[in-house]
Order: sequence, then structure tokens, then C-alpha cells
Amino acid sequence: MAAIEMIVRGSRAAASKRLLFSPRRLLSSSTGDDKASKFQPPSKPVIIDKTQSGATQRRFVSPEFIMRRGRTNPLKFSIERKDMIQRRKVLNIPEFCVGSILAVSMADTNASNRVNRFVGICIQRSGKGLGATFVLRNIIDGQGVEICYDMYSPRIQQIEVLKLEKRLDDNLMYLRDALPEYSTFDFDMKPVPKPISAEIPINLLKVKMKPKPWSKRWERPQFKVQGIRFDLCLTEEQMEEAKKHDKPWLEYDMMREYDTSIIEKNMELYLQEKLSK
Repeated sequence: MAAIEMIVRGSRAAASKRLLFSPRRLLSSSTGDDKASKFQPPSKPVIIDKTQSGATQRRFVSPEFIMRRGRTNPLKFSIERKDMIQRRKVLNIPEFCVGSILAVSMADTNASNRVNRFVGICIQRSGKGLGATFVLRNIIDGQGVEICYDMYSPRIQQIEVLKLEKRLDDNLMYLRDALPEYSTFDFDMKPVPKPISAEIPINLLKVKMKPKPWSKRWERPQFKVQGIRFDLCLTEEQMEEAKKHDKPWLEYDMMREYDTSIIEKNMELYLQEKLSK
């Protein structure tokens, strides 16, 4: 009798569980007088970088937005500026300088996965408006490779800054005549965290050159090169000979350069207004 009583109790417990979790039970509970609220999924988590506040985030104006003095049609440049802003809404073009290490992914029909990714150091930035370009250099299998990219080319899919820094010079074309170690970078290089400070760090590295001949006479004052160890590759007589080509009066020529600080401030406000829309 005890065994029969245990079996009856077990069957009653199983039946109560079936009634509790049956669809009829759920339907009747949802269609009652006090209707249960509809299921709402939890909101997506929002990741906030608390290491950088709004005041510490650096604002910048890319140099191709500053119109060249005197020889540019203002109407043409204003139309190009609108196209540049529309392109920046599609492609994130980060801040970088000559001397920064970049990784550029570009559409290539000849590549295996239709995308060609190149890593290198930026040795030159030139051009204004839609004609802005930048050159990346890297050493691959002992051979120097340079690629000139159109910054607003529709073929560019991604521009990634692996290391943000400046060098002592605004043009690093002399790396062609420097030792290969200064232009060699790993394609699997991981990004270096960007500095929180407002200013971009300056790399004070000075490179060692190959023996002459060079592509240009970098020791002459017209190039104003500061990132080369001339004391290791030139004699005192050669340095004195180079100083003969100096033109000290050019620094007093007020027509060669002009102050663009006011233009940069106005352009920064203009870009903030247009890119926020």
C-alpha cells in the first residue's frame, strides 16, 4: 500500500508540472483581466571611454581644407570642400602627420580577397582639396616600396593609424637614402594607443644615411633637414661647402608664407557644423 501511495503522489506532481508549464496555462494567464506587459529586450550596452573627456579630445583641421594662397579659384574650392565633407561622412579619415605609421585598405580587383592592405610610414603629404595625396613607404623583401594614395579616392575602404607621431621634418623623402631599418615595419603591427594629451608627440629620431650618392643633396640649407646625422656621413669640408648655398634672406620674405591660424579656426567651426548633420 505504501508503494501504491508513492506512485499516486508522483503522478499528481508530474501532472501539476505539466499544467504549470503548458501553453494553455501561459495563454490563459496572458489573456486575463490584468494583461501582462509585452516583453522588451534589454537595451544595448553603451561603451563610454572615460579616459578621455570632452575637453581632452583633440580637434584638428586636415591641411587640405586650407586653401592655397592666390592660385586657387574660391568657387571651385568651395565645391570641392562639400564633396570632401560628404566623403568624410562615409569614410573615417583620422588625424595623422608625416612620420605616422598607417595601414590603408584599398579595393583591388587583382587581390585574392579583393582588398589590398598596405602598412608603411607616411613620408609626404601634398595637394589641396580633392587632389590631396599621401605617400606610404615600407621595405618588403629588401626592396623599398612606396604607394601614393589619393586621400578622397572611392577605392579606399579604411585608413587606420597604427602609431600617431610627428618627426623633426615635414617631409621624409630622405628615407629613400637612409638605412632600410628606418623604413621597415611589420604588416601585423598592432595599433599603439593614442596619447591623451592635446599635442601629438614628436619623435626626435635622427636617421643614418647610406654612403653617397644620394637622390638629392639633403645637406644643403634649402631642404632644412633636421632628422639626418650629417656628422656621421659628411666631413667638415663638405658641410662648409653646403653652407655656401644658404639664402638667409628668404626668412624675411613675407610673401612666401602667411598666417593661417584664423582660417583654421573658421574652418574648424565649419567642419563641426557640417559633419554633425
